[in-house]
Amino acid sequence: MSHYNAPFEIHVHGQVQLRSDAGFEQLQEALRPLWKYAGARSLADGAASAYEEEPGIQYDVKTHLLQMCWTVHGDEDFRQSLDEMCMGLNELAEQGAAIEVTFYDAEFDDEEGDGPDEDAEARDDFVMLFVGPTPAAIMQVQRDLLVQDVINMMERHFDASELGGVVAEIDKLFNQRFDALVNSLEIGKPPRGLGGGNGGHGGGRRPRHLH
Repeated sequence: MSHYNAPFEIHVHGQVQLRSDAGFEQLQEALRPLWKYAGARSLADGAASAYEEEPGIQYDVKTHLLQMCWTVHGDEDFRQSLDEMCMGLNELAEQGAAIEVTFYDAEFDDEEGDGPDEDAEARDDFVMLFVGPTPAAIMQVQRDLLVQDVINMMERHFDASELGGVVAEIDKLFNQRFDALVNSLEIGKPPRGLGGGNGGHGGGRRPRHLH
């Protein structure tokens, strides 16, 4: 599969704690949608990022930690690969984890010719995905991230000791969501996340991860 003229540079970033009994072959299969999309024949072949300064896809056998800081050239169809990857990692995850995926408009960055129109806007998009062994584990990560975001924002105006009630209300919302999930018998279909593909907070483009 050739992606030389792909409209996006897609960056996948996150780390997932895997079960101690999860083997490399299982991980390779779970990540097949990623390395296959990149045109590789194996995880080892496709683990390198499109950018040399990024560590790519790494797996620490001793700690059973999967780390991803990996960029591939692609299109909107990469979202299907992400869905398949999440289903695979759900089977191997020891606990809930968040994975950030950023679509950078490569055509907007093209400096050849006259450059982008002054009124044009980059088609960047940002998606937060969640994986985990159970819906409860996934919701715990969602809850922790939301609490962190809310606390960071509200600490500009309030002392942290004043925000206990806010955190309690967030917990109440997640408890209601989990109860509704159980009652609807959709345990096998983890929630897709908070906000879906919303691009974040405020204007401007997200900086690339450089490590």
